[in-house]
Order: sequence, then C-alpha cells, then structure tokens
Amino acid sequence: MAGGLRVAVRVTPRGGRDGFAGVGHDADERPHLKLRVAAAPVDGEANDAVVQVLAKALGVPRSSVSIVGGTTAREKTVLIDGDPVKLVRLCQVLIAGKTK
Repeated sequence: MAGGLRVAVRVTPRGGRDGFAGVGHDADERPHLKLRVAAAPVDGEANDAVVQVLAKALGVPRSSVSIVGGTTAREKTVLIDGDPVKLVRLCQVLIAGKTK
C-alpha cells in the first residue's frame, strides 16, 4: 500500500438520500467534505453509509475506507487507503463536479 489520505467529513444523518453535498468549513476555516446519508445514527448504520458513499464516489473498495475519528459525532476523520496523489485527484474531481 502506498499510504492513504485522511479526509475531514461532516455527516448529515437522516439526510433523505445518500450522497456528496459539497465542501464546508468549520469555525477555524478548515475544509471538510459534506455528506448526506439516509441512515439514522443508530447501531453504526450512518457510519456504514458514510463508508459506502465515499467508496462509491471515489471508485475505491469499501475495505479501503475507514472511519478513524469521530465515530459518534457528525464530524469524522476518514482514512482512505491507497495512493495519496491519486486519491487527492479523485477528491478534486468529486468536488469540481459538485460545484459546477
């Protein structure tokens, strides 16, 4: 494995649908990906949905995506295993597609 990429994510559970919802910034102006998931934050269902949404959006296996921080919070840190340069490019494409 070439490394990976840590991504800050803000999740909206029970968001009506699963999907990428853009880019936001916290109070300190640090960027994060915004995700909506239809699942409720019960028994890890929302976390599973986060993994699924990110894996699908980035075209990586679910096993390459793991939540490494904030498992019980809306703000999460997600680790995506793989080539960090390729993953950054995939994230840029995802963001560019949402902002058009």
